[in-house]
This record gives sequence, C-alpha cells and structure tokens, in this order.
Amino acid sequence: MEKHEYSVGLDIGTTKIVTIVGRRNAHGKIEILGVGKAKSLGVHKGIVNNISQTIQSIKAAVAEAQSSSGVLIRKVTVGIAGKHIRSLQHSDYIMRDNPDQYITEEDIERLKDQVKKLVMLPGEEIIHVLPQEYKVDSEGEIQEPIGMHGKRLEANFHVVVGQMGSIRNIARCVREAGLEMEALTLEPLASSESVLTKEEKEAGVAIVDIGGGTTDIAIFKDNIIRHTCVIPYGGGIITDDIKEGCSIIEKHAEQLKVKFGSAVPELEKDSTFVTIPGLHGRPDKEISLKTLAQVVNARVEEILEMVNTELKAYGAFEQKKKLIAGIVLTGGGSNLRHLRQLANYTTGFDSRIGFANEYIANDKNQQLKGPEYATSIGLLMESLKIRDKKNGLEQPEEVVEKQEIIDTPKVIVETPEFRTEEIAVPETANRRKDKPTIGQKIMESVKKFFEEVE
Repeated sequence: MEKHEYSVGLDIGTTKIVTIVGRRNAHGKIEILGVGKAKSLGVHKGIVNNISQTIQSIKAAVAEAQSSSGVLIRKVTVGIAGKHIRSLQHSDYIMRDNPDQYITEEDIERLKDQVKKLVMLPGEEIIHVLPQEYKVDSEGEIQEPIGMHGKRLEANFHVVVGQMGSIRNIARCVREAGLEMEALTLEPLASSESVLTKEEKEAGVAIVDIGGGTTDIAIFKDNIIRHTCVIPYGGGIITDDIKEGCSIIEKHAEQLKVKFGSAVPELEKDSTFVTIPGLHGRPDKEISLKTLAQVVNARVEEILEMVNTELKAYGAFEQKKKLIAGIVLTGGGSNLRHLRQLANYTTGFDSRIGFANEYIANDKNQQLKGPEYATSIGLLMESLKIRDKKNGLEQPEEVVEKQEIIDTPKVIVETPEFRTEEIAVPETANRRKDKPTIGQKIMESVKKFFEEVE
C-alpha cells in the first residue's frame, strides 16, 4: 500500500487502547482497514501514571492493527483528556501590511501563532487554539474571513490548555512505542467529529463522552465550539462502587454493570436476582437488580449533576445560548441501560446515544457500532483531515450529502404529533416534468368543455 493512502487514530483510554487504520473512499466515507485493541494498564483517569505499561499496551494495540490491516503504522493522531484540561476565552488581532491583498490562510495562522504565545500558568501548555468568530476592520460576526480585504484581522478564540507534564508523558509513550505523533487532539473534540451532525452543531448541542476514567464535554452553538471540559469520573468509578457496595471482585462488578446495570432503579423489579459465583469454595452470592441499580444510580446522578454544572457555566439555560439539539451521550458509559431517560430528567434536555458507525463504509459486521469507539473514529477522521490539508484536498462533504440524497428511497414527513413517518416516494415523482399530471389533464378537459360551449 502506498504512503499517505491511510491514516491512523490512537485512543489512549483509561480502560482500553484502540488503534484504527482507515482511508477515505470515493464517496467521502471512511473505509476501515484494521483495528487493534489492548487493555490499558498504565492510564488512570485519562492521565499516564505508568510509562512502561502504557508503552506495552500501545505496542500491543498497534501490532494488532498492523496485522489486521496489512500496513506499517508510523504516524498517529492521539487523543488527550484528564482532569488537568481546562479552557478559556481570548480575543486577539493582527494588523496586515497590505490591506489591498485579500486575507489568506497564512494570515489566520499568524493570528493563531500570536495566541499560542499567551503566558499560561506554570507547567501549563496550549493544546488547541480554536477560532470562533472573526472581525475584519469594523465588520463583525464573520465565520470565514479568507478572501476578504481589510487592515485589522481580529478573532475570538477558544483556547484549550493542559498540564505540560501530562502532554510530555503521552508524547514519550507514543515515541517509545516506535510511532510519530502527527497531532494531539482533545478527546471530546474528536468524539464530536464522529457523532455530531452539522445541524446539531448549528442548533446547539452538548456532547457528553462517558469513558472509563473521565467524562468529556464539548458544547457547540452556531457551528462554533463554545465550551470544553473534562470531569474526572467515568464508568470505572461506577464499577468501583458496585465492587464496594455488593462486596464482590472487580471482574464480577464490571460484568454486572455491563450486563445488568441500570441508571433508573424504579424500572427494576424487586424479585429479580443475579447469582455471583463464590470465591474458592465460598457460597454463591445473590444480588438484587434493584439494589444494583440503586448503587449505579447514585454515581450516575452525581456525574450528570457535574454535567449540569458545566451546562450552566456555559449558559445553556439562557434563551440565546439554548441547546436546541440537546445532549448526545457517547463513550462506553453510554451503553448503560436507561441512562438516556435519567439524562433527560436530570438536565431537562432531550438526549440521544451517539454512534460513530454512520461514517464507516465497510462496517458490515457492526464491529465499530458501539459508542465506545466514538473517540477512536473521531481521531481517525482528524488524521484524515490533516492528510487532506497537507495534500491540498478539500473534504468531500458535499459528495457525502449528495450520495445520501440519491440513495434514500423515502421522504421524511413531520406530522402534527412530532412523529416521523416514512412514505415511499411514488414512481411518478421521477417522471419527466414535461408530462402532464392528472390535475393538468382535468383542467385541460374543463377548459376544452367551456370552449365548446362558447
């Protein structure tokens, strides 16, 4: 396989490390070439705390991806999370030497580079500088200034900051695993690439990615990133609560959570029990599913309250900043039964589960269907964007949209009850416009009748 034909996303999570190799097909969708997974042994709450174990886990995931894809992996786009991540708003500007020449990508990069020189707190480093809105001279609220003329170029930026030590540790693990880090991307931004639609970002939406060690949040409004944060709790702490609350080992606690866990105790019956095998000849233990749900509910409610606090910090309950598209839950933790109902009740926003496989062209066996792959696929998509930019290619978004319209043999009709019904498109809809319709034929007959009477 030729160089630059493929891209790689590397998700260094708290519970698992995933490597996905893929490329873009002719229709703009992603063709997966190979996937590698390994248990994450050296990461705690999104932060590397054991270098050698993390390196071994990365090597194992990469080796499996190389074996299944048949390509040699060299460059990877890596995700970063952890409680050390914070974000801030900043405005800056540059004065252009020649206002008669139109604004180019170089001007945008010069403005970004100026923001990257901001003095941070000791030990912190800027990860992302994300433009929100531009202003050219006196003209504001500009989404795309390239091609415009002006002397002063100004922008509001969303700046994502992280601890220098954590960033260096990730870079070292990737390097010592024999890889080159193409880019470092905040994980909720990667997840948003793979599960959010353009319409949702326009209307206002919060993506809540519940991983093993952290819950990552990104809020979009008017197609602009407005707020990002990382909550240092995820699915792992729910497993710990089950382990302690039910007095069982971690392996059984994880299995209980995945197979029988529920976020709403009221939906579980008192009479339903699950039997856990005893250790070394000890008697089996019976656990009520209602009791299990109560343990899960207590921690999930706490996480969702933290999410609510972040939504309030952004101003999501104000009329102008309202999230019309609500919340998209993703990550492995979103597989928990009845989580969506609890999220609706706790936050007051409608929510859905975000799956990343709609962008995948060849996921016939539904291997990547689960929301736990949202970040991995998002990192792959980010890597593909970087490659396209280097090759001077535009992302074929329009091709995807046109393809979807052509391939869809139905019309979605909104009924007064806010439900959607699928109505098959009649064959007459595809007939040539020059053929008269039934209505036109009736009108012709009526017209002819009156002409004969006259």
